[in-house]
Amino acid sequence: MIKTINNTRLLTNYDTTIGQTDQPGSDTTNDPELSYIGSGEYTDFKGKTADRRKHGGKKAASFACVVEIMQSLIISCNGVTLVDYFLKSMHYSVSESSVMVTNFLGTAFLLSIIWGFISDSYITRFTVFVFSSGLELMGLVMLTYQAQNPNLQPQENKTPSYIQAVYLYIGLYCTAMGIGGARSTLAAHGADQLDQTNKSLISSYFSWYFFSLCAGNLLATSVMVSTEQKYGWSTSFMIMVFVSSLALCTFVSGFSFYRYKRPAGSPVNRIIQVLAASIKNAKVTTTESLNHDITEQLLPQEKSHDKFKFLNKALMDQNIGVAQVKETKTFIGLLSIFLTTIMVNCSVAQSLTFTVQQGNLMNRKIYGFTIPTQSLAIIPIIISLTFIIVFEQFKHMNKSKGITTNNKFYQPLFRMGIGLALISMSMFVASIMESKRLEEFKNENTLSVFWLMFQYILLGFSETLTMGGMLEFFYSEAPESMRSICTSLSWCSSSMGMFMSSVLVTLCNSISGRFGREWFGGKDLNHSRLDYFYALLGVINFFNFSLYVYFAKRY
Repeated sequence: MIKTINNTRLLTNYDTTIGQTDQPGSDTTNDPELSYIGSGEYTDFKGKTADRRKHGGKKAASFACVVEIMQSLIISCNGVTLVDYFLKSMHYSVSESSVMVTNFLGTAFLLSIIWGFISDSYITRFTVFVFSSGLELMGLVMLTYQAQNPNLQPQENKTPSYIQAVYLYIGLYCTAMGIGGARSTLAAHGADQLDQTNKSLISSYFSWYFFSLCAGNLLATSVMVSTEQKYGWSTSFMIMVFVSSLALCTFVSGFSFYRYKRPAGSPVNRIIQVLAASIKNAKVTTTESLNHDITEQLLPQEKSHDKFKFLNKALMDQNIGVAQVKETKTFIGLLSIFLTTIMVNCSVAQSLTFTVQQGNLMNRKIYGFTIPTQSLAIIPIIISLTFIIVFEQFKHMNKSKGITTNNKFYQPLFRMGIGLALISMSMFVASIMESKRLEEFKNENTLSVFWLMFQYILLGFSETLTMGGMLEFFYSEAPESMRSICTSLSWCSSSMGMFMSSVLVTLCNSISGRFGREWFGGKDLNHSRLDYFYALLGVINFFNFSLYVYFAKRY
């Protein structure tokens, strides 16, 4: 009798939900907060329903790619030049300077999840980007002023005073907050302009968006580094202020033909409601019927209704609808993929840091010209740019010939898997190269810097396949009401990878020290065991790849 009543109540709840969904402007559930979950409603800048002929499209989406070049230039330039600025101008130690930059970038990317929550819940992505870009600009202006004002800089051989340090940190973290907001909204805002049913177009958009990101990195690594070395930090900061202003003006100039996704209320509250209701109804005796009969009727369009079946019991609550349960299931499913991407970002951060130090100890001369150490970072960027062009041209050729683009290689999950496998290979190759370099050093020879090309090539392909795939995957698979949050998972992965890299070095040093010799206890890499550390990263990444395959097959 109890089972019959419960099942009837569930089906009544389902019928009510479907009926309401079919009526324009009606609530999806009893909670008005959920009225726009999955509705696909877009508006123009006046708040009226967007017209596909006037609003959105490729032109509107291209603004995001152009702005990303400038945003990426600012972020990369900060990452490259701030260490020297902290070390030589603010007189922090080498370790303090490195930690400050790592914390700055890690915090900026981590804050993207908070900005993503705000844009999904309360205000549009456009508004979040404009506000956060203003914060970024304010922070850069503060840093520029400090770089030009001797009163805000410490005296020679002295660390900054309390006031100088406070001013520095306010400017630094205003910039970090602005970067976080831009990262959480720009990619998703651009993708919102396109036809969501055209998966091939969405995929191409994210390829070119990542191309823009790499182009910004290339400009920062080449032009901005040489500018900073020739004209100083003050000039470098002024250029970043100009670029930030230009990015904001460029983005705002397209406001009249953008289309804007209406926020759907707090997704965190909805997820908590589903989890709480599922736990509350965990001991209800209708499990068998709910898992099979009711679920088949409640979630007919969901590909994976058998996943997280315990969440279906939340539907016994009259205030929870089908869309809310699907939203929760999808987000939880994305988290398993997200966790397996953290290690690749940890490896990329470590590899780029240590590779520059390796380059300083290698033979960098070619026909009498000495290759700048920072220029080594250009190699994986050029590989990424070249790969994207070839990849998109190959897709276009297949499409023109009528060949389907549903091939596995075009799917983001598959590309991410290849990227994770390549990062493991690159770590093993890096370990072999470092071992060879140490052997040559002991024989009083210097190995050519071009031996690092092998690991850089693998690293370039790995980062392109993984990061490009992550942006597309987290946006495309995200619930429509959580696209900013889910896109932010890509940047959170980068942030956690940076923090993990610092922890991993400290942990390895501590453990190896107990067994006789610290891996990084020497005065430089010639007296350290970076080859052991790279080998360890290779092993960890191999197991991480295996875990990814397990989760990807069950996604």
